[in-house]
Amino acid sequence: MQLTITGALRGDTPPAVLRRMTLIALISFLTLIDLFAMQALAPQLTEAYGVSTATMGLALNLATVGMAVAGLTVAWFADRIDRGLGIWLSLAALSVPTALLSVTEDIAFFMVLRVLQGACMATAFTLTMTFLSERCSITAAAGAMAAYVTGNVASNLFGRLMASEVAAGIGLSDTFLVFAALNMGGAVMALVIIGPRAELEAAPSGTPLDAWRTHLANPALRATFAIGFLILFVFVGIFTYVNFELVGPGIGLAPATLGLVYFVFLPSLVTTPLAGNMVAWLGPRPLFWASTAFSVGGVALTATGQLTAILAGMAVIAIGTFQMQAAATAFVGRAATASRAAANGLYLTSYYVGGLVGAVIVGQAYGIGGWNAAAGVVVAALLLAGWLARQLDDRDGGAPRG
Repeated sequence: MQLTITGALRGDTPPAVLRRMTLIALISFLTLIDLFAMQALAPQLTEAYGVSTATMGLALNLATVGMAVAGLTVAWFADRIDRGLGIWLSLAALSVPTALLSVTEDIAFFMVLRVLQGACMATAFTLTMTFLSERCSITAAAGAMAAYVTGNVASNLFGRLMASEVAAGIGLSDTFLVFAALNMGGAVMALVIIGPRAELEAAPSGTPLDAWRTHLANPALRATFAIGFLILFVFVGIFTYVNFELVGPGIGLAPATLGLVYFVFLPSLVTTPLAGNMVAWLGPRPLFWASTAFSVGGVALTATGQLTAILAGMAVIAIGTFQMQAAATAFVGRAATASRAAANGLYLTSYYVGGLVGAVIVGQAYGIGGWNAAAGVVVAALLLAGWLARQLDDRDGGAPRG
């Protein structure tokens, strides 16, 4: 029996809310599990392919190139793409490049496959965000987006743990096949829960370019797009290169132990679902400012060179950035006055480009000046995000400030 979103994901009773958030989080988990899980394998992959840490960091994060391009493409065409069909087909397609990663020995082809993975993930991600913002009330949408980001948190934690443990047990090649199977599981879940097709909202008048102009003319949305860029810049910069710091001579963790480090995401599984309520209580600006300050404190802890402090700092950064992401995705759906699909696509394009730029810039800083230099770049990005958050109107969610 098909369990559609109309019946399963609506309702305001506690059981209905819990069911909605759980199902949304599961879809998110299986959509994004490939994005960051492979970062736990960075040291092993660097050795296997015989490249520098900066090259492997770039290769792993090239998924964000595909995500940026796909986000922009979906932003252009999303008002004409069936939501349900697009979500489950993109997840099924994701299993193909994931499986091919198990047989490639060429770093250039590895990079191409990561781009293709990113394109499939971003298509599913953008369409799911749009679907939720179209089907939920403003209050429910904030909770739904928080649930989706919670699934992202879970994919970061359990995906990294799984990648590390599976690779230690059966090797790198077979690890990619395991993740390809999980991708197919996500496609099946989306097909069952959302359905093979989902009714489109009436297409807005005007061209996609008109919708882009409308969104980019809104100072609050422009600021949110830039904040999205900086969120993934910070996240990728920290959680890619901290691996090399942890296995380096100063700390000396074994690669097999590295996966356990990502239990630092566990507190975020508790705090991220609360983001929807926190936006309602505090408003987006105070929440962004608090999350920024929290994250800066976390970065400072990672610069101490002590394992316990580094792990605490990673946990704090994860809490702060995931709160920012949940608040930002909900805010875009509220602030967009037309064509939420275009607004979501523009936000995610900026978000993913930020991840790629973060991989390059933080990687270069790490190569030149070590972890303290990388941390300094990340702090500058967080402070800029806090400054941009002044444009977010906490009273009506989308009107430009006067």
